[in-house]
Amino acid sequence: MPINASRIRDLAGFKGLDAPVTSLYLDVDGRRRIRARDVEVALERMARPVRERDHPEGHASVCADLDRMEAYVRGGIDRSRARGLAVFACSAHDFWEVETLAVPVADRLVVNHTPYVRELEAVVARHERYALLLADRQRARLFLFHQGELTDKGDHLDLLPRHDDDGGQMGKDQVAGHTAAAAHRHLKQAAAAAFALFQEQGFDHLVLCGPEDVTAEIERDLHAYLRERIAGRAHLAAGATEDEIRQVADDVEAGVQRALEAATVGRLRQAVGAGAGGVGGLDAVLQALVAHRVDTLLVSEGFEAPGWRCRACAWVGTLGRRCPLCGTDMEQVADVVEEAVEEALVQACRVAVCRDNADLDVLGRVGALLRF
Repeated sequence: MPINASRIRDLAGFKGLDAPVTSLYLDVDGRRRIRARDVEVALERMARPVRERDHPEGHASVCADLDRMEAYVRGGIDRSRARGLAVFACSAHDFWEVETLAVPVADRLVVNHTPYVRELEAVVARHERYALLLADRQRARLFLFHQGELTDKGDHLDLLPRHDDDGGQMGKDQVAGHTAAAAHRHLKQAAAAAFALFQEQGFDHLVLCGPEDVTAEIERDLHAYLRERIAGRAHLAAGATEDEIRQVADDVEAGVQRALEAATVGRLRQAVGAGAGGVGGLDAVLQALVAHRVDTLLVSEGFEAPGWRCRACAWVGTLGRRCPLCGTDMEQVADVVEEAVEEALVQACRVAVCRDNADLDVLGRVGALLRF
């Protein structure tokens, strides 16, 4: 099942009290790692330096985590649909959670006091729900695409009779009485089926696939809510394979994500420039988080920085050791950016992990749109 924000908050809420949490992200995509052994070697390569570290507190629990992770991977992963794997473990507290993803993730192994969830947050931010409506004047198909999963929703459609060999074109061998009026009713029903799916399950974007005259006619019959959600059009036959449909969905999704990131970072730049409604740079963002002012946190992919975290009052910042709020001695953390992401999730903020966005990099690789 696709990962969601509620599940990520649950994971982020776990705290390793006397032992750290080991978080693993592993690329298991068979298109890049053909043999199962390739996946095992990638994990062994990441685990080796962690095992060889000096023996800090909780090291035995971490080694047990790695043993269990390696055993799990050696036991075999169904890679027919999986492209990414996320595993979170803390053997000292018998904590073990596995998320199998239909979208790729970069290899990463993190040892921290809480699960490293930023990669999962990036999956949620990048992958909204898409409906794809494929149609010609005889046939229509409806699919839902989310986080790499493609689901046939053909149960919403009542198709006209057709011949399998006529390619969906009007011809003399078609069922008698199949008129232009009947074809119009068919397209109107396809538009209605898309709206029924939207009401029942919801989606963020709609992609219309088919000849231009057909998609134009469907668009005229769409509910206004759906016309606003049209994210793309494609010359894709109603009888296209699932791989072809998935490729169209991937391409449209990538374009939507680039546009969304650019617009959100543009809002941030304007807010920072105006001196109201937004802040840029790590120190300013952490101060806004501590004050519970953040609405949307924006982070450049791969950005990390050391810092400090107060376990008593949840203060987070780049300077330590004594907490400026409660006076408690704080804990030094290797990546205060991940602490910021976790704190944002606890505060129910939106989090956007941006890839290759030069405008956000100029602002310090992290920024926040503010509530007040």
